[in-house]
Amino acid sequence: MAGADNLVKECEEKMKRSVSLIQQELAGIRTGRASAGLVEHLKVDYYGNLTPLKQMASVSVPDAKTIEIRPWDKNAGAAIEKAISTSDLKLAPQRQGDVIRLNLPPLTEERRGEFLKLAKKVTEDGRVAIRNVRHETNNKLKAAKDQGLSDDDLRKLTGAVQKLTDTYIAKVDELLAGKEREIRTI
Repeated sequence: MAGADNLVKECEEKMKRSVSLIQQELAGIRTGRASAGLVEHLKVDYYGNLTPLKQMASVSVPDAKTIEIRPWDKNAGAAIEKAISTSDLKLAPQRQGDVIRLNLPPLTEERRGEFLKLAKKVTEDGRVAIRNVRHETNNKLKAAKDQGLSDDDLRKLTGAVQKLTDTYIAKVDELLAGKEREIRTI
């Protein structure tokens, strides 16, 4: 039974990681308000290596419509500008000395709709990932039944896995609702 309990704990850890990844992806979806999470995930071609922007520069938000990027290596500015320009953010970087500024224009209704669709896709992918973890764990529990796990224990553990699944899917739904509010109101 101890091995089966570990399977449930492992299942919960995987579901937590899925929710964490969804949070990160949602942070990268643009709203009308400036956010460091919008650009931190961008990969910059830095001397032949794809490096996350947050490892190359400090990112700050001086006001609701502006993001400032200050590269630690002054030679990285052009590579950062290129990464931003070629990203799907559709922002035009403006360089002023060592600082790269991004001014976020107001969102059109069409762009809001696109961002809402993207947020829904990200969260649906997350729900699928959580369900896949549930399926994988249930299969492992069924295999443990062949090694001496009782029917009652199997039923109890699969019930626990289902409760975890419901809990983490509810968290994903909360994240989506928050992001939808953010996109619609700003």
